[in-house]
Amino acid sequence: MSAVNRQVRLARRPVGEVRDEDWEQVVEPVGVPGPGQFLGRTRYVSLDPAMRGWLDDRPSYLPPVGIGEVMRAGSVVEVVASEHPEFRPGDHVVGAFGVQDYVVSDGKGALRVDPSLAPLSTYLGALGMPGMTAYFGLLEVGALKEGETVVVSGAAGAVGTMVGQIARVKGCRVVGIAGGAEKCALLTGELGFDAAIDYRSEDVRKALRTHAPDGIDVYFDNVGGAILDAALTRLAMRARVVVCGAISQYNNETAVQGPSNYLSLLVRRARMEGFVVFDYARRYTEASREIAGWIADGRIRVKEHVVEGTVGDFPATLQMLFRGENTGKLVLRLT
Repeated sequence: MSAVNRQVRLARRPVGEVRDEDWEQVVEPVGVPGPGQFLGRTRYVSLDPAMRGWLDDRPSYLPPVGIGEVMRAGSVVEVVASEHPEFRPGDHVVGAFGVQDYVVSDGKGALRVDPSLAPLSTYLGALGMPGMTAYFGLLEVGALKEGETVVVSGAAGAVGTMVGQIARVKGCRVVGIAGGAEKCALLTGELGFDAAIDYRSEDVRKALRTHAPDGIDVYFDNVGGAILDAALTRLAMRARVVVCGAISQYNNETAVQGPSNYLSLLVRRARMEGFVVFDYARRYTEASREIAGWIADGRIRVKEHVVEGTVGDFPATLQMLFRGENTGKLVLRLT
């Protein structure tokens, strides 16, 4: 094969915002699959806020990306050569294959997907980790019940758009918090949220009093910081706070801002619980089947932000997440 394999590797641990010099772009020969392996060409790369945490050398639910290692990422690849009994050339496979043009894989953790049933990018979004995160975070950790009021931060992102729509499917009132009038209009228009709060131009605490007058039953937190603090002041009795992420804190060069209003949990007899979606891996098929049904009958609209580019465009595309430039699931399509 005359092609080469371009890769993005971690050159150094970032401090604060990730910079170009934190990455190394490498070109190496394309690998050859051995017995029990296949060679895949990357078609789509997933970009997720959690990536920032993977770059720090500190205890977490996954080991950090090592210096000199290919950047960890979910991706969809097309099998181009195979010595694996379960994968054939032409198959499309989703897995944690990293930011590179080609991958040699033994198939562990890989899942064959059907592009005739959904666009390939959707297997990284609504039918991928963001969809699973929204589904299990809201329904299992959040223990959602019909008629409740749900507030979700980062509501125009990959997870947030799904959380709000699943809550609507389940018969709940949904308030989204997002940045900018355009995103808020999307939430209340196309995606069917009952209300949206623009944290850039509104007093979030005051707006929550208006849009959740009886309190918040489930707060799904994707951002942390001041917005989490504001939500804690509006909890209903026996509320559940689902800690999914804290994108407002990921680039901090100082200590993470913790919630100062945590005593609301005591007063309202509420609970705050974090979770990692991998804990529900055995139930992904169940969730995917139900989400696919909601998409098919029009109750959920898939929102994706697809950037066309090359492996070399990964560092710049990743920064879109932290500048709030994406709406829905951010994906890099390799052209």
